[in-house]
Amino acid sequence: MIIIGERINGMFKDIGDGLRNKDPKPLQEWALKQQEGGAHYLDVNSGPAVPTEERPEAYEWMVKIIQEVSELPLCLDSTNYNAIEAGLKLCKRPAMINSVPAERPKLERVFPMAVQYNASLIALTMDKKGIPKDSENRLAFAMELVAAADEFGLPMEDLFIDPLILPVNVAQEHAPEVLETLRQIKNLANPAPRTVLGLSNVSQKSPDRHLINRTYLAMAMASGLDAAIMDANDDDLVDVAATAEILLNKSIYADSYLKVFRQR
Repeated sequence: MIIIGERINGMFKDIGDGLRNKDPKPLQEWALKQQEGGAHYLDVNSGPAVPTEERPEAYEWMVKIIQEVSELPLCLDSTNYNAIEAGLKLCKRPAMINSVPAERPKLERVFPMAVQYNASLIALTMDKKGIPKDSENRLAFAMELVAAADEFGLPMEDLFIDPLILPVNVAQEHAPEVLETLRQIKNLANPAPRTVLGLSNVSQKSPDRHLINRTYLAMAMASGLDAAIMDANDDDLVDVAATAEILLNKSIYADSYLKVFRQR
């Protein structure tokens, strides 16, 4: 199970202020906190704090200052692919690109970039019309993404397909459809593509966010989830990930498995 720490995002006030003021402190503090919490990657997203035309320079700065304090690989998160590429050029370890929808012009831009920079790629089961409601149509997009990986030469183990979970308080019917999509994605190729979710989306604006996140993470892992963009500093959530790995026989049990999981 790969944990991608979600907290370096300009939508959070402290990160947004840091980006606007070119203050590295909040970004570096959260890089270290998430590393200590158990993150394996750090998601890096300027959000709305940086104007579109300034994002390539901002991503260069973010990559540079985060790598000053952490050796964790980065997940560069933006719809501005020039900004992602600017950041990729400075990454010391193979990075992850977040993300690309199943839209042909964007596939042609992003898949070759991932191959060029030896990066993994998060690809979304949606197009410009939006997110499908059912697993069948999500899976159709997943098939397009697998075909694109084959076309552009991206190794299947570097393709992470995100079936896009929506908030349960407004789209409850999507939750089981996403679980079914996770299960079916594993049948699309051999080796199979990997899977990822933006886990915190499932609990947006719900009062019991932590409980919803923890429960859905365990359910998704049992359905084939390989990675999650999530709160790496929710100790109980990270413990769920570690324990589910043991119960799914994906890692070897030891009495110290919670500690081992965080040290990988």
